[in-house]
Amino acid sequence: MIDPWQEAQTHLKQVVKTAGLKTGLFNLIGQHDRIITAKLVIKTDDGRLRSFTAYRSQHNNALGPYKGGIRFHPQVTESEVKALSLWMTLKTSLVGIPYGGGKGGVVVDPKQLSTRELERLSREYVRRFFFAIGPDVDIPAPDVNTNAQIMAWMVDEYAKLAGSSRPAAFTGKPVSLGGSLGRQQATGRGGVVILKEMAKAYNLKPKTTALAVQGFGNVGYWFALLASKAGYKVVAVSDSQATLYNSEGLDIEKVKQAKQAKGSVAFGPGQKLPTEAVLTVKADVLVPAALENAINKTNVDSLTARYIIEMANGPITNQAEKILLDKQVVIIPDILANAGGVTVSYFEWVQNRTGYYWEVEEVFAKLDKIMVKAFSQVHNLASSQKLNHRQAAYVVSLNRIARAEQARFYS
Repeated sequence: MIDPWQEAQTHLKQVVKTAGLKTGLFNLIGQHDRIITAKLVIKTDDGRLRSFTAYRSQHNNALGPYKGGIRFHPQVTESEVKALSLWMTLKTSLVGIPYGGGKGGVVVDPKQLSTRELERLSREYVRRFFFAIGPDVDIPAPDVNTNAQIMAWMVDEYAKLAGSSRPAAFTGKPVSLGGSLGRQQATGRGGVVILKEMAKAYNLKPKTTALAVQGFGNVGYWFALLASKAGYKVVAVSDSQATLYNSEGLDIEKVKQAKQAKGSVAFGPGQKLPTEAVLTVKADVLVPAALENAINKTNVDSLTARYIIEMANGPITNQAEKILLDKQVVIIPDILANAGGVTVSYFEWVQNRTGYYWEVEEVFAKLDKIMVKAFSQVHNLASSQKLNHRQAAYVVSLNRIARAEQARFYS
């Protein structure tokens, strides 16, 4: 079994060596500030008591409060949330927003809970971690299997415990509770901005560039929809049940309608293939937008895409990445590609704290500017220093964190 934290540490060690950073700094950034584990106990609808293991990982806050989602998934582990919080530290630093990295999770299959049980679990998470989160300390957000409704329950519970309204304690909330316009589309939109910038850098023409998107949740859907609206040909999308393929391009809106109506992309207009086929269909750009370690030693040799945009966190193992780089596949790393979500979360936090809310056009304009700037910095460094894009992204990010840590402790 692949250990996410070991994978993350390997990436970090490799890049620290490439960047020429001091060993002491690696030890500082390579360690977490704290990992909190709690037992959440709720009463089920039939009166039984059930307990669930929960985590909150706080990696580094040199640049600002910890920031990171909360996922509800049966395979959540301490190793996973540690890796994800490290990547969030790097991500927020890379795009220049004043946050550190955090991540949370509950070991649960939310599909097995009723709506009332899910609400109880969400509120219990806040009660157990209240001492460690808040607008100036650690700001959670949605992640895998969590959404705006769950954030609504959580921010409401936080307000009860705090004794006053604290909308900035969580992001990804409904607009009616202080959420930002554009947050739902943000991660996918940011990824499409990166796609467009990558296309310019490598002279890819939208109409002749075929995309395959693994994962059709919020991120995968919005990426596929916005890419197709930008003129790119999305030939394949997948979910946990199937891959849907059309060499001429899929109608993403119709695929979405089919999934909503019948539960899977398999019922959309196109050819139904096995779930894993999305990785190997003929496409120029592969977009993994599901869970980590999706591309590994068992399937990497079957990939055909020459470009990969990581919309999931950690979707490529170190072993698989080495094989892909040897084949000169261009990989745009997760800490750059999917940073649109945390960027608009930052905008939400700012709006909550000022009480002044922006129109969606302003949100998107600010997001696009940040994403374009981050890609330019990474791509230019990669080109000038003969680095791959992950190495370049880590160097940019780590240098910012290093300057902050040195200023705090060595000035």
